[in-house]
Amino acid sequence: MPTAPLPRRVPRLRRLLALASGNWLARGYLAVFAVSLTVMFLSPGSAFAGSPLLLTAPLSFLCMFLPLDPGAEIEGAADVTAVAVLAVWFLLCALVNAAALGALVTRAATATSTSPRAPFPHVADPTEQKKTDMTGPAGTRPQRVRVLLAPAVDNWLARGYLAVVAVALGYFLYAEFMLPDPGFAGIWPLMTTAPFSILAMAVSSPVAYHTSIAWSSPLIFSIGIALSALVNAVLLGLLTRRLRAREPHPAG
Repeated sequence: MPTAPLPRRVPRLRRLLALASGNWLARGYLAVFAVSLTVMFLSPGSAFAGSPLLLTAPLSFLCMFLPLDPGAEIEGAADVTAVAVLAVWFLLCALVNAAALGALVTRAATATSTSPRAPFPHVADPTEQKKTDMTGPAGTRPQRVRVLLAPAVDNWLARGYLAVVAVALGYFLYAEFMLPDPGFAGIWPLMTTAPFSILAMAVSSPVAYHTSIAWSSPLIFSIGIALSALVNAVLLGLLTRRLRAREPHPAG
């Protein structure tokens, strides 16, 4: 029937809203966002008026490409429309971020509930215990890292996001080391990996003022950008997995 795709989209939308409101972390994030959005409307000239933009990053930075300029010298319906569209966009970005946090909490809860019960302790031979200490943790650590990073590379959405970050970071490094004036090239990787990239900027900026180690500031910033991109990609991948998961149907 022509309405067949609709039942597939409705459960995904329902799962998105459930992830965005079904756990304490997502609800806390939405509460903080609601306060910041209220401050933006009630006190647009305060230092916290731009907090909704940071709280809903990195998706919120896409509004820079929209023909919107709230707060400019526009009066009447045009300015009201711009502010309303911007608020709706921030709300959608906040729902996606809250759902990503909800997917992270759900994954942690699932991993805890499905982990096998530890066996009873027993007295082992010293030689066997030494061999286990040398090979056990070292052998499982790479597997844990692969499992942790798997959501960042096993779906097209997360891979596409990492590709965008790679282009932005590559342009920054080219401008920083090859061009005489890099200008504001760092704004692109900063926006694509926010909000965690703000920590990378906070760590690398003071280094740039020390003449002897100023050359390492772009490298520290790039490492921070790469780590921020991995965190965002993992959250995006976990959200994609949860949205694709099929709901159990009762037998019969």
